[in-house]
Amino acid sequence: DPVGNFPTYRCNDGSLYNEEKPCLELKDADPGIVKLDREYTRAKSRQVYAYGIAYHLTGNEKYLHYMVAGGEWLMRNALDKYGAASWFVDGNGQPENLQRTSQDMSYAASGLAFLYYLTRDAKYQKAIVNLKEHIFKTYFDEDWGLLRWVREKNVDGDNPNQKELVSQLDQVYGYMLWATMALPQGKLKNEWLRDLHYLATAMRNQFFSDTYGLYYGAITDMEHHNLANYKFQENPHTDFGHSIKTLWLTYRIGLLTNDASLVNFAQPPMYTILKRAYIEKTGSWARGFKPKSKGSKIFVLDHNKEWWSLAELDQTSATLALVDPVFASVLPRTYDYWFKHMVDHVHGGVWHMVKAKDNQPDKSFPKQHSWKNAFHVFEHALVGYLTSQQLHDESSTLHYAFKGKVNEKDIHPYLYFGEVKSKTTMGKFKHPALSRYTPTKIEFNSLH
Repeated sequence: DPVGNFPTYRCNDGSLYNEEKPCLELKDADPGIVKLDREYTRAKSRQVYAYGIAYHLTGNEKYLHYMVAGGEWLMRNALDKYGAASWFVDGNGQPENLQRTSQDMSYAASGLAFLYYLTRDAKYQKAIVNLKEHIFKTYFDEDWGLLRWVREKNVDGDNPNQKELVSQLDQVYGYMLWATMALPQGKLKNEWLRDLHYLATAMRNQFFSDTYGLYYGAITDMEHHNLANYKFQENPHTDFGHSIKTLWLTYRIGLLTNDASLVNFAQPPMYTILKRAYIEKTGSWARGFKPKSKGSKIFVLDHNKEWWSLAELDQTSATLALVDPVFASVLPRTYDYWFKHMVDHVHGGVWHMVKAKDNQPDKSFPKQHSWKNAFHVFEHALVGYLTSQQLHDESSTLHYAFKGKVNEKDIHPYLYFGEVKSKTTMGKFKHPALSRYTPTKIEFNSLH
């Protein structure tokens, strides 16, 4: 209330959290992902993005209305002169400017960037340009050659000395890659292309481990240059999901910027990770490596299933299949596993974690929380649709809502290239909030 102020938390049956009758999956959840006194900007922004994909695939005006309502709420309430609030407590944006993480800033941009991608409305372009400029001005450290995590310590224990992969990666993933492709030709687009290339190169040069064929999730100190930290526990973000996502995006940036060295760098480790991660017995993906037992220095594959990691591995396989169909061979099985085990067939949505031992959901994790709603799930649907259509030698149909004329050279199917086969305006939207936009259906061929 109002529409657009989407809730960070829902119970597993889709209902809102009720303090008087609390659902256990939120009441007893890990405080790292559930802080019930907070409403998170990134969660609201990701839901804006998800409604955008729902409209993009279906052309259903209702989803675009929800998306615009969410974008307007973010513009009015979350954006400020310091970028965007990371979270709200009793309606008040927090924390202080330099205590916000650069990753939170990137996901604050996601929903608005996808609004720009669908509409090319100048006000959304201005919002994401301002956010991006704030991020690079505030967090970029010349000595490190990286974007910092935070500039000041905050109440969550985030520290200025942290060198995090996702500080760089989620600028690319959260908004920059597909938004850059949507920008008109000119100075601004060239600047964003330059920064995309810089981030991909910096991640390759500083975070990639030749020893393990993975990206380190952090390089804060030498203890992070390993599959485990000093407590012999899993090293956060040093896993198949973050590594394959970084390689996938590096590969796409190489193609976009015509840098064969990035393409050639990314391909071999992508092949290796996909081969390592695929579990033939179940037709599914492993998460990464874990200690064989508590305190062990021997690492084995972690067969448990975390929703976003499976999505990234599927998306990379599907992308590589566009140039080498051998990568499509596993997709019927991994997609089948997703629809059979990851989807909740009673209440809808996708489980956070499914246990490998019995392929049953781990209900100690809620299905929606501060880091999880529809974002990865809906991207998985979009990428799965686009790549599957091309693999079957069929065209793809996507729906846009342009404000004014758009050069066909600047219209792409998400982060892919494609030829515009047909472009059809579909009359007018019924909802008054959408009157400035024109529903436009575009059919693409030759996705690559």
